[in-house]
Amino acid sequence: MAGVITPQGITVRKGDSFMIILHFKTCDGDIDVTDCSLKMSVKDEQGNIMFTKEGAISDVKHGIMTIDLTPEDTDIDVGDYKTDIQMTFADGRVHTFYPQNINAVAYFKITGEVTE
Repeated sequence: MAGVITPQGITVRKGDSFMIILHFKTCDGDIDVTDCSLKMSVKDEQGNIMFTKEGAISDVKHGIMTIDLTPEDTDIDVGDYKTDIQMTFADGRVHTFYPQNINAVAYFKITGEVTE
């Protein structure tokens, strides 16, 4: 798994897999993610969609969801892109939770590879 996620962005090596594991909780405990969905979008600086990715529920009871990036997803040109991740709840509420700073856009950086 060749990738890093920080509050400011995500970095992945070109053509590599990377699983993003998300744990949703409040100060009162885990969030029930029954019937919730996740969507990640990656766009270039002109706003062209490079790819979108749906997440999966891994553990409903403990609020764990994942986004599994494949080599096909990350096989885009080396460079800087922008991303965010949204959760849609069963009742239709939508929350963009990544990046957490509502005044910022997260970066999605693809770094170079040697072995193909």
